[in-house]
Amino acid sequence: MIIEELTSQDFLEGLTKTQTVLIPVGATEGHGAHLPLGTDSFQAIDVCHRLAERRAVFVAPPILYGVCRSTSQHHGTLSLRTETLKSLLIDIVEALYRQGLRNFVVLSGHAGGTHNATLLDAGECLMPLLPEAKIAVVTEYDLAAEEGKGLIETVGDSHAGEIEASRMLSTRPHLVKEGAVEAYPTFPKHILVRNKLHYWPSGVWGDPSKASAEKGSEIEEIVVDALERLVVELEEFVEPDGC
Repeated sequence: MIIEELTSQDFLEGLTKTQTVLIPVGATEGHGAHLPLGTDSFQAIDVCHRLAERRAVFVAPPILYGVCRSTSQHHGTLSLRTETLKSLLIDIVEALYRQGLRNFVVLSGHAGGTHNATLLDAGECLMPLLPEAKIAVVTEYDLAAEEGKGLIETVGDSHAGEIEASRMLSTRPHLVKEGAVEAYPTFPKHILVRNKLHYWPSGVWGDPSKASAEKGSEIEEIVVDALERLVVELEEFVEPDGC
């Protein structure tokens, strides 16, 4: 049940089947010379849509922007302020809650630390406001890290490298271009820098040459399976009484 594709009547009928909604959150940011700017968004959207084919869940319209600090100077990156992303997610969840949804899974395809801390902060702010809501905030990386580590050859692969190039080769090979490079940037510890491109000119963190469509398909399957287990856990979760 992809919300933007439903009629009002479809939505109402969907509420008789589930009160669970997936909210895919991505980013529009540089992913080297070889991957599309929407890589993070595509990954989250695809996983949510695939789970919706398996079980009754709503999928909210995706958030295609994120907080992208380390890639903020790469061509095409469109980054939000943390307060903007936080307010946006709060507004979306409150609107979905008013429409009768109660179980919210925020799935981020973007693994930026500040970005995901912002999503968690929004979720914590929503908890006292929406007494019947159950909320989970998770990244694709968190869902696949343990089971998927045996598939990945690159140590420390994290951005536009083996993992993400594999995902795009599996689902959108027509958007994957030549020009992939292996890179492992180093930023100064604890020191904020203005010229981020000096430290990370390629936009790659890993080795995309080791990518394959087969790996991408296996990784996506792992993420979908893990997301389904999380949905079941959230739906069955009972908050213990306070002290």
